[in-house]
Amino acid sequence: MKITPELKVLEITAEVLGESNTIYPVLAVSKEGLTLIDCGYPGQDKLLLGTLRSKGYSVSELRRIVITHHDIDHIGGLPSILASAPEGVEVCAPKWERPHIEGEKPLAKATPEAIAQLDLFPEPHRSSIKRVLEHPPSAPVNRILEHGEELSDEGDLMVLDTPGHTAGHISLYHRPSRTLIAGDALTVTNGKLCGPISNQSLDPVLALRSLHVLLPLAIEQVVCYHGGAFRADASSIREAIAAIAAGDAR
Repeated sequence: MKITPELKVLEITAEVLGESNTIYPVLAVSKEGLTLIDCGYPGQDKLLLGTLRSKGYSVSELRRIVITHHDIDHIGGLPSILASAPEGVEVCAPKWERPHIEGEKPLAKATPEAIAQLDLFPEPHRSSIKRVLEHPPSAPVNRILEHGEELSDEGDLMVLDTPGHTAGHISLYHRPSRTLIAGDALTVTNGKLCGPISNQSLDPVLALRSLHVLLPLAIEQVVCYHGGAFRADASSIREAIAAIAAGDAR
């Protein structure tokens, strides 16, 4: 899925816990090389890099990896992708996510209660996902991202703090194409722009409230990690996000 010449959406479909699951990492193309935004589940690195090659790019062009937050479906392929990439690829993440990505802290959502819920799944899925959640992949973070920061000297990607789904969740705004790369701050369901998944957010109220930071932006396309691309005129998208954000007052 290509939404602009500078942004490619890597549609990755694979079986997760016995069911077909599709995620949408984003590849940003610039003069300085490629920026990959989020890395998929553990074991999906070959599928992700194969999708990248199918679009005419090589992992040797990778210059930067941005992790929007530390959930397992966003960091799972990070170590393996780094192992295939050139030395010196910059790994970027928000400060609150860094200790989880580096393995200093466990995954915030891998609570004893969440682990116990895995008993609902049959083997071998139960044991494998439990092992991954208790011993997640990790990698060093080279650069801490802050709200309002431009990702590169070209000024084409701006960092936006959108916490709530996790403590340090970020989104990115691609100025040239007026595209919001939402991570899990928004979702697309049945062609409709929707809010973050409440029961998968650490702070559901904050996850909605933090969407207010998006309202001043002229957004004509949204790419959600779960659901893919949503397109509309800027005023319609602003109204949709405002309506979703208003849910924190209900």
